[in-house]
Amino acid sequence: MPRPRGTGSLYQQKDSAVWWIKYHRNGRSFRESTRTTERRQANRVLAKRLAEINTGSFVGPTHERITVGELADDLFRDYRINGRKTTDDVQTRWRLHLEPFLGSHRVLEVTSDLVAKYVDQRQHENAQNATINREMAALKRMFRLGMYATPPKVFRLPKFPKLAEDNIRKGFLEDAQYKKLIAYCPDLWFRALVEMGRTYGWRSSELINLQVKQVDVDARTIRLEPGTTKNKDGREVTMTTAVHNLLAQCVAGKSSEDAVFTRSDGKPVRDFRDTWAKATKAAGVPGLLFHDLRRTAARNLRRAGIAEGVIMKIGGWRTRSVFERYAIVSQTDIADALKKLEAV
Repeated sequence: MPRPRGTGSLYQQKDSAVWWIKYHRNGRSFRESTRTTERRQANRVLAKRLAEINTGSFVGPTHERITVGELADDLFRDYRINGRKTTDDVQTRWRLHLEPFLGSHRVLEVTSDLVAKYVDQRQHENAQNATINREMAALKRMFRLGMYATPPKVFRLPKFPKLAEDNIRKGFLEDAQYKKLIAYCPDLWFRALVEMGRTYGWRSSELINLQVKQVDVDARTIRLEPGTTKNKDGREVTMTTAVHNLLAQCVAGKSSEDAVFTRSDGKPVRDFRDTWAKATKAAGVPGLLFHDLRRTAARNLRRAGIAEGVIMKIGGWRTRSVFERYAIVSQTDIADALKKLEAV
């Protein structure tokens, strides 16, 4: 007896005992193997498909086979197309942590519970919340790209937790410490880097990639081109007297394409972490990061009465929430404020 219309059908291909099913959704025909020779089991597979169609949870046999690894490949391609500077970083996070746990899972298997288990495992591995959040951001981006793909590769988005971060910047470079840093390494390139870092709050990558053509000694300006900074925004600042004196020496005799910061042998400065570590130790501030100079610059500019909106433009902070994480009021500032209060 033929099956009622709309209930699909079962059949066997020639010279095969395996049952196949055929069904329709929105006028489109689907055929798939049930991978069983038992008619009763094949009927169950067909009933499951029909139930998915009726409840709106049907995604189809092809999409059921899509893995998280395929979504990761799409994410890397998206990063390359858009010229994201963090491509290497996200690939490393995937390779070391996300892929071993989730890479072979089918997309449909990734639930909020599974994501929570991943977070729990990473915390047991003593990963910082900020690190886990970056991994969650990459995973969420994968799924969003899959959801908006044509045809879609993702049909539902699990919950990706955002953990509380203790990401307040903690270091300042005081004037006395600055003098000790320079005393340890009086090389021109090091003095200029530190001076610019504590004056403008620019990132080390933005500084070491400076070329002579970006420095106008006569006009006393320094320019970061759009697209070369972390937030892609361009910046132009005026040199202080100290910065002008140092940069004039740094660019003297060089061509426009040369690096501004070069060592005594003429090679561009690319990595100065070892020098920085030794200098901070000699200055009595071991563990101080070059990135902490951003906080120092923000505090110094605020002390000078510069409006916070202008400080954000100088240092390259796009949002106030990120700027505020630098907590630019030091204990010295607080002590001075209380002394003034007592004097009233």
